[in-house]
Amino acid sequence: MKLNLSSPRWDSGSRDFWQTWQLRHLREYLQHRVLPFSEHYRTLFKEHHINASALRSWDDWSQVPFTSKSDLTVTSDKLREFVLLPDQQLLKREPQVIWNTVWHGVSNTREKLEEEFRPLLLTSTTGRSSAPVPFLYTKHDIGNLELSGKRLMEVGRSDKGYKHVNMFPYAPHLAFWQSHYAGLGFGTFMISTGGGKTMGTEGNIALIDRIKPDVLIGMPTFIYHLLSLAIEEKKEWPNLKRIVLGGEKTPQGLRAKLRELCAKLGSPSVCIIGTYAFTEAKMAWPECPTLQTEDTSGYHLSPDLGIVELINPKTGNPVADGMPGEIVFTPLNARGTVVLRYRTGDIAEGGLTWDACPHCGRLCPRLRGPISRVSEIRTLKLDKLKGTLVDFNVLEHLLDDLRSVSAWQIELRKFHDDPLEVDEVLLHVAMENGADEMTVREQIDRRFHEVTEMTPNAVLFHHVSELRDMLGVGRLIKEEKITDHRPKDGACTISATSKV
Repeated sequence: MKLNLSSPRWDSGSRDFWQTWQLRHLREYLQHRVLPFSEHYRTLFKEHHINASALRSWDDWSQVPFTSKSDLTVTSDKLREFVLLPDQQLLKREPQVIWNTVWHGVSNTREKLEEEFRPLLLTSTTGRSSAPVPFLYTKHDIGNLELSGKRLMEVGRSDKGYKHVNMFPYAPHLAFWQSHYAGLGFGTFMISTGGGKTMGTEGNIALIDRIKPDVLIGMPTFIYHLLSLAIEEKKEWPNLKRIVLGGEKTPQGLRAKLRELCAKLGSPSVCIIGTYAFTEAKMAWPECPTLQTEDTSGYHLSPDLGIVELINPKTGNPVADGMPGEIVFTPLNARGTVVLRYRTGDIAEGGLTWDACPHCGRLCPRLRGPISRVSEIRTLKLDKLKGTLVDFNVLEHLLDDLRSVSAWQIELRKFHDDPLEVDEVLLHVAMENGADEMTVREQIDRRFHEVTEMTPNAVLFHHVSELRDMLGVGRLIKEEKITDHRPKDGACTISATSKV
């Protein structure tokens, strides 16, 4: 049973219009769906004396406590409190339910409420930093997933005549299901391969040879290695028009490398499109297709489906438009598992803008990257006396931007594998064909010195196939670009070569 959420086109309208619209519909959503049926938020609002009907400004909304990952890494009984579980007696008093029953009968009303509230699908977080957290979808949510998928296709300027290959792994994760429902929502050909784990890299290459797709969709690292192997096998794929990436960061250097690989395969005008998503949002947001990899458009948000705030990660206060901030998300039309003011731990370095997109002209809000993780800023002990903050987000971009580096992995481990010793930072590298080992080592040392107060304890060179295996390409859902082999209860100091 849908709430009255009529709105103009999602990609038009001013900032003032949408913020007024969102606040009004947020009140309705909270009063009629979240607070009556979510045990967690009903208790939270009561404990903090927050009245949903009294939320008249964004200052009022900022008083609502954040939800964080720690709130979700709890027992299954506690997670159940975040699921909208309908109360039949309350629903019977809803005007829309009464109206539908009068005009369409009890059976029709029961069917609509089943579609709105009964869980049908489960996705999950990857569980890298904590236990995986399940998120439930109802048929209502699947409709939203299909709608957001259709918008992905539209912003990406796809065509119903295009053939799309979804190479995300078969798994209960958002990336795979968003791609699947994007094909259904847009009404276009979409074949899912399950990535390298299911068909293997060679199986994916053979399939692409047969169907000659226009669009490849998948993890950046897997697509990079697939294209590289296709070039080694002297394949020709002249039909490629789009590469759509998700699940990992997509630095400019990696985008440039992907375009070069596509050109070698016979497709010189491929647009590289990044997407941004997280499990808790139950949707993904796309960039516009541009031929210049350094000229990205920002991620086009759907203001009718959710509210995105940017806050100072230290104070929790809102930041001004265009300023960097941590991404906080609240759905406006979700069922199943619902989280409000969810702190993602992701930083949008370019901020949030409501200006028209310079590429497509859409007036929806846009998140501008690069997007980095708060958790990837770590304190490294360069000696026994002091610690230095090292932003591993920067190091990831630095390494992806090196044209002479084909693949890499940062490994943290104990010196001599002794739990009582200091830590080491090792960099594993596979070079592009024709690169010189000494030159690459000098480039790495120089670039590390430019952005951080350390260099790796060692740079270890590998054949690309060996490093692919170390990364888990085609085997893991997300490749292990930064791996920690230190004992969990060992010493916590890290020693690295300090800046001269």
